[in-house]
Amino acid sequence: MKHIDILCVGEVLIDFIGHQKDVLINNTRDYHRYLGGSPTNVAMNSARLGLNATMVAVVGCDGFGEYIFERLSQVGVNTEAIAKIKNKPTSVIFVSKSHKTPDFIPYREADYHISEEQISSQLLRHTNIFHTTCFALSKNPAQTTILKKAEEAYDLGCQLSIDINYADELWDNKEDALKVIKSYCKFNPLIKISEDDMLRLFDEPLPHSEIFKFFHNEGVETICLTLGSQGVKLSQKNKDIIQLPAIKVDNVMDATGAGDAFWSGFLFAYIKEKPIKECLEVALTLASLKLQNVGRLPDNIDILSKLL
Repeated sequence: MKHIDILCVGEVLIDFIGHQKDVLINNTRDYHRYLGGSPTNVAMNSARLGLNATMVAVVGCDGFGEYIFERLSQVGVNTEAIAKIKNKPTSVIFVSKSHKTPDFIPYREADYHISEEQISSQLLRHTNIFHTTCFALSKNPAQTTILKKAEEAYDLGCQLSIDINYADELWDNKEDALKVIKSYCKFNPLIKISEDDMLRLFDEPLPHSEIFKFFHNEGVETICLTLGSQGVKLSQKNKDIIQLPAIKVDNVMDATGAGDAFWSGFLFAYIKEKPIKECLEVALTLASLKLQNVGRLPDNIDILSKLL
């Protein structure tokens, strides 16, 4: 039996999010600490939605590492596959507060030292969805580990997933990034990509049809293109495009993690075998809840009651 609903493999970080709204980092005076990292957000959101979520990541033997274990355990994420290393501190990122895509500076240390030993065949045999990110794939040894284990997961019947959260700052060059992304696409993952990611990856604002064609040609069945305040488009091979508007949010408090909330909602509904349009509706609802809060989704709401 596949008792692990979602295995999130990749970066666990400390996000320092600026207090000043809609200014870049050069004008941000002070910051507040949050647990971050795209797959970490997905794991936490999934656990809070009642799914069995397991995190594969690496932290330093330091106070930030202890804080990460504490926060993940509080919401019920399985942390047994998170490793601690002595010679690297926990990775941190400074992020501006914005209603658009935030400005950020990464200080990467422990997060990319994911090893094959952390992802056993036994773990993969019990996994429904194997999820990772472009961020996690940007540096070795994590890159080699994830690609190898993604292939094993695929062969064992897992559904793969990836957030293509590409950023130039994280990669040596774009050619390497595209090569690695194409390697992962061989395993037919569910893909989430935003318009901003798309622009950074392809260096020009391509028509949406071209983006879908690119990934379909690489062997991907389902591509979800998020359009910020304009909603979402989803393309499935040889089917009509589905387009839905965003849920209107009058006061956007913080966009950091909104894409992760969206994808958490999508994967949650997907695991529950909901129709694909309903997966998008659940995703948009969760993203709108996140946009109304700074940092993580608030603890004082019953998320499930808002979605179903």
